[in-house]
Amino acid sequence: MTAKNPWLIIGTLSAGLAVAAGAYGWHGLGDNKFFKDAFWVGVQFHMWHSLALLAVAWFTDSRPQTDRGAAQAKWGRIAGLLFVLGMLLFSGTLYVFGVTQSLPAAGLAPAGGMTLMAGWAIFAFAATR
Repeated sequence: MTAKNPWLIIGTLSAGLAVAAGAYGWHGLGDNKFFKDAFWVGVQFHMWHSLALLAVAWFTDSRPQTDRGAAQAKWGRIAGLLFVLGMLLFSGTLYVFGVTQSLPAAGLAPAGGMTLMAGWAIFAFAATR
């Protein structure tokens, strides 16, 4: 895996942000368990999908230099974009909810969850191209 692979950089930075969010959620939020738990769900999904971005980095780098490999890498990059968008929508909504105790907009978290699921479906498709 090359250090210039953007998915490696995005995944590692995202994982570091997930750790920082977890620390903030544990130490910086009040004692309201409901909002703290919502924030924590956001942290968990953020970290798991940061690790998924590292898998995307490996996947896109390891494709053979053929037409088939290029197609697989393209679909892998699309999956990575969906993971990033899904994390922003799903985890971001839960982070805002945990901190402000109000939803930024109705439907953002479910849309983020659907985007994450689409990312996994596209990633599976990429592996079968």
